[in-house]
Amino acid sequence: MSSKRFSISIVSHGHHAYIVPLLYQLASLKHRDFEVILTLNVAEDMPIDLKSLPFKTYLIVNQNPKGFAANHNAAFRLSVGNYFVVLNPDIRLIEDPFPSLLAMVEQASDSICAPLIIGNNGEIEDSARNFPSPLLLLRKLARRLFKLPLPREVVPKKGDFLMPDWAAGMFLVVPRNIYAKLNGFSERYFLYFEDVDLCARARLAGFRILVNMDIHVIHEAQRDSHRKLQFLVWHLESAMKFFVSGVYLKIQFDRLAGKK
Repeated sequence: MSSKRFSISIVSHGHHAYIVPLLYQLASLKHRDFEVILTLNVAEDMPIDLKSLPFKTYLIVNQNPKGFAANHNAAFRLSVGNYFVVLNPDIRLIEDPFPSLLAMVEQASDSICAPLIIGNNGEIEDSARNFPSPLLLLRKLARRLFKLPLPREVVPKKGDFLMPDWAAGMFLVVPRNIYAKLNGFSERYFLYFEDVDLCARARLAGFRILVNMDIHVIHEAQRDSHRKLQFLVWHLESAMKFFVSGVYLKIQFDRLAGKK
């Protein structure tokens, strides 16, 4: 096994305007105990010499676009780190999160871990959540349609940790053995709900989902599914796949039986 602690997977969909600053941020960190696997999902020029970066960088160039799950699973197969990091291109680092994340995942080795996601407006994003349901999804769509504010979900917490049902795939740290045991993200989903499904399967397998409220990163971009019809359609299609899946039905059955 390589001495690298983290393998960071970043997928670009023509996002070089986000990717370049993120790579420079990673390069500026004092503790660079990681490798980066960068996937170009669509043809684009990357205005940076990857060989000049002070960490090992692998480049995957897709001939045809793939989904979120397939891209990160391919990166995992190439990776060698002890912890697999799923990182969105539009994440910005406030400070080096990796020493604190390392301490977190070493202490909670049975967990998928994440930092707290902060929006550009300084508000905490809803990246740590309870499992959705068809009724809750319809309520949210109705509130967005009428431009009503969305109530913030109440998520269990213990000390400095939120203990949600699932954490958004903008920034996830997954121990290598857990990712391998779960066979990574389900490629049934092209876009959206891969993170919900992964966390659901992790919980069914006895693992936890933890968000450290003391580790903050910034999410720069708006969510496409809130703005563009095609992304909304993909979101709804993925939601329906999840709601009829054996994973979701097993979670609901366990809860009816009094299991968490």
